[in-house]
Amino acid sequence: MATTNCEKLFAEFPEVSTEAWEAAIAVDLKGADYERKLVWRTNEGFNLRPYYRAENLEGLETLGTQAGEFPYLRGVSGDNNWLTHQTIAVKCPKAANEVALKALSTGVDSLGFCLTEELTAEQLDELLAGIVLPAVELTFCGKGAGKVVALLLAKAQAEGVAKDDLRANFCIDPLVKHLSQKGDWCEECQDGKCLSKIAELVKATAEYKHVRVVNVSANVFSDSGSTIVEELGFGLSVAHEYLVRLMEAGLTVDEAACKIRFSFAVTSNYFMEMAKFRAARLLWANIVKQYEPACDCSCKAFVHARTSAWNQTVYDPYVNMLRGTTEAMSAAIAGVHSLEVLPFDYSYSQTTEFSQRIARNEGLLLKHESHFDQVIDPAGGSYYIENLTKAIADQAWALFLEVEDKGGYVEAFKVGYVVERVKASAAAKDKAIATRRQILLGANQYPNFNEVADAAVSVEAVTRPAAEGNVLVPYRGAMAFEAMRYGVDKSGKEPKAFMLTCGNLAMARARAQFSCNFFACAGIRVQDNNFFKSVEEGVEAALASKADIVVVCASDDDYAEVAPKVKELLGGKAILVVAGAPACTEELQAQGINNFISVKSNVLETLRGYLAQMGI
Repeated sequence: MATTNCEKLFAEFPEVSTEAWEAAIAVDLKGADYERKLVWRTNEGFNLRPYYRAENLEGLETLGTQAGEFPYLRGVSGDNNWLTHQTIAVKCPKAANEVALKALSTGVDSLGFCLTEELTAEQLDELLAGIVLPAVELTFCGKGAGKVVALLLAKAQAEGVAKDDLRANFCIDPLVKHLSQKGDWCEECQDGKCLSKIAELVKATAEYKHVRVVNVSANVFSDSGSTIVEELGFGLSVAHEYLVRLMEAGLTVDEAACKIRFSFAVTSNYFMEMAKFRAARLLWANIVKQYEPACDCSCKAFVHARTSAWNQTVYDPYVNMLRGTTEAMSAAIAGVHSLEVLPFDYSYSQTTEFSQRIARNEGLLLKHESHFDQVIDPAGGSYYIENLTKAIADQAWALFLEVEDKGGYVEAFKVGYVVERVKASAAAKDKAIATRRQILLGANQYPNFNEVADAAVSVEAVTRPAAEGNVLVPYRGAMAFEAMRYGVDKSGKEPKAFMLTCGNLAMARARAQFSCNFFACAGIRVQDNNFFKSVEEGVEAALASKADIVVVCASDDDYAEVAPKVKELLGGKAILVVAGAPACTEELQAQGINNFISVKSNVLETLRGYLAQMGI
């Protein structure tokens, strides 16, 4: 009965063809360029349409597949029950153990230990005291992580843990962590000989099907400013390099592929990130398949997701909680093995119990209250997501093949191709942030006007690391703005910008609000004003405020008369700025008025210029 009623309901709405939609759009555009107005040219190098229809799914070969079926686009298993991961810095094994036990009691089921020193067997026992090995997944990274393999296997055997019940990952990644970030191989070996040691670890853990000893740190590309396509394409290239070299060391494709773990960042590009994870599974499955594995299970991508460090801000840091939530949603919807939400203070201080708890709960809320774990690939079949997945897969595959044509990842990196490409993408992002075409709330737009840097923030936390030579250097997108504002906070001065609102009331108020946001991004204190009945009244108030900058906020039609009058009355006692880009700009410049701010301004460079004039 319900079906019949639905059929009757939809029968009331005649089908509308794509041609009809396009005709209606053309009318609404009123002659404006369709491509410029409605087609999005992504940073990844492809275009996205303003809408998609069922016909756009034609030709997509993976539409009929299910989760757990090759090529695993929809997932590698029959559920979406990701693990909640938390990383703990290990300076003192006993102290780290206390943090770990508390985390396990609050919902964590995947523990990461970042080692600052090599562990002995006794220290490993101390670190894992009270932790039931089969009940939790363990991940080791940092100094001596490879040496922990033998220690953990010995501990598991001593405790009678079945080989199939031990779940552990060892983040051994010389291609990214050493070659790509340090420009050379790790200290223990040269010319990639460490890969033969990795092959020995693969053999040692062959009977442990849930132990992985190779980590592809693709998140490093994202944290260095790459596009989503570059993170995926280069990440696949690194994984393929490991796969080939391990097979050259005498391993089968099944033995090697099952020991590889991917670690991806998740940025705030909501739908693109969903599509990236789906594309990653698809592409890796097809890469491994070319080597004719004995079992298709070897083609499954084992993926860990970590919310973006690149997006985090030091100022207005609680916004990082919101970023982490939406980023975690992308990963949860796309399907990952494990998920780590970075604490909101990760970028500038030693994380606290509070920040760690909030980070854990962001992921737990998605699982236990939003029930995202109850649905497998909910984006599957979406006209938009399916086309987005294909576009990202096509672009990443093209990049992967380009790297292979150069001899593989190592050779492509050595000739500078990887770093040059990532640097170009990072520079484009930096420019977009400087001009506010890309927004980072609290940093380059809508700052907290009265905020000063948290006491925990150091100059190192806001200073972008220098990139010397052919290396990848992770940084955060907000750093340039933060360093500028931090300099103001620590200067001992309190520069002030005064809004002189006059002329047309509506335009004056709109431009005052724009200008307040503009100057507050540099930590300049702003004094907004509703409206002045005359220029004389406004200038008198401005001089009384002892402001360093006076911003004239009026309509374009008012500026030709108002701006010169303000200049005359100020008498050079403050920097005069005109809010907007009026038609009379050249006329005003001829009268010595040279400071203008508008939506077309490079906010970062403009603010740096004003601070320099004030001696900051």
